[in-house]
Order: sequence, then C-alpha cells, then structure tokens
Amino acid sequence: MMRFIFVLFICCVSFSVNIFGQDTLPSISVKSVGGKVIISWKNGYGALINNINIQRSSDSIKRFSTIGSVLNPLNKENGYVDNKPPAGTAFYRVFVAFEGGSYIFTRSHRPVLDTTKEAIIAIIEEQKEREKEGGKTLANAFVPSKFVFTGKDNNVIINLPNANTQKFSIKFFNENDVLLFEIRSIKDPYLILEKVNFLHAGWFKYHLYDNEILLEKYKFYIPKDGKHVANGRAQN
Repeated sequence: MMRFIFVLFICCVSFSVNIFGQDTLPSISVKSVGGKVIISWKNGYGALINNINIQRSSDSIKRFSTIGSVLNPLNKENGYVDNKPPAGTAFYRVFVAFEGGSYIFTRSHRPVLDTTKEAIIAIIEEQKEREKEGGKTLANAFVPSKFVFTGKDNNVIINLPNANTQKFSIKFFNENDVLLFEIRSIKDPYLILEKVNFLHAGWFKYHLYDNEILLEKYKFYIPKDGKHVANGRAQN
C-alpha cells in the first residue's frame, strides 16, 4: 500500500575488497591498514540479503551511527573501507537486512592492526581499478540507504517491508542536527513524504528506530526544484 504524508510542523564510502582471512556473516573482520580501517566479510546468506550498512561508535554497545552502505550486498566477498577513521578508540559493526524485513547486527569490533603485504596490496589494487572505471574513487560518492531515500520526484520515500509487524519510528533533523519532526508509529511498508515538509533543498538527517532501538542513523539529499540526483546520490 502506497501512502502520501504531509506533515505540518513549526519550527561514505564503500567498495568491495578481497582481504585474506575474511569471516563469514554474521562474523566480520575489522583491520587497520595504512591509516584506514577495513571491514570485510563473506556472504553466507546468498540472495537473501537486501541491504548492508556499516556502523561506527566510540564504544562497543551504543551510539552507533551509519557511515556507509555497500553497493552490492550480494557479493560473495564484500567489505567497506573507512578512509578517515576518528582519532582514539572506535568500534565497528554491520547491520544486515534481509528480504521480508528481518535484520541482524554483527558483534562490534575494534580494528586490529594488519601490516601484511597481502592487505596493503589489496587496497592499492582496488584503488587503481576504481580510478580506471570512473576517473575518481567512490570515496566522493554518497550511497543512499534502501530504507530512507529520495525518489524521482525528489519526495522522501520510507521503505520498510515489515512495518505492519514491527514498531518503527523515525526522527528527521536538518543538517545542523535540529529536530524537524517525528513519525512515531509507521505501519505502512511504503510511505512518501512530500518534499515541502522539509522547507528547502539540501542535506537532511534521520534516526530510524525499531521499538526504540536505533537501527540506522544516516542522511539523504533533496535537490532543488527542476533538478534530480540519480539514485539519491549527491556530492557533499
């Protein structure tokens, strides 16, 4: 069922890598190589996976936020490179969503220093391949969420296949983290929020919850009228 909502209120980088010693989901490998952090895994679920997000936190239990998604979650060997990990302690985990709406979180891990020759070569070769393909790397690309994104008409789409059996809610913020509005109970699997609810074009952030558990903390881009950014991608 598709439904339009008008709310009245007042007020990256991912690419697949081949790293030796990958673990199979729901286990992941998190390694620090040359100032970057590589999160890698093997897909043992086949075509059942719908979406994979990588999340980072300053502790191992809470305050996780999504830092990117993989372009093809069905790859047998997959991974994500955090090119600019924060100073100090950081923990990483992977959020895996399946067809039908179920999901899992992997355990959180601190990066383990990896100075093996194979790991370094893998990063260099992957970088070269990306430069050949497009003239620039995916480090500058935005990968939209499969749950909250902008459509062809630049309205905001909320796609939650099992909304009728879960307790989803979502909060929207402007680029400066000021709360705009909240939808406390989402029971429709496919909602369209009119872009006028966001007052202007630009970047917006959101927090998606299931029964008050933070599932995804990410962002989306609304282009100016008359413009469209394919697949919700835009440059910072």
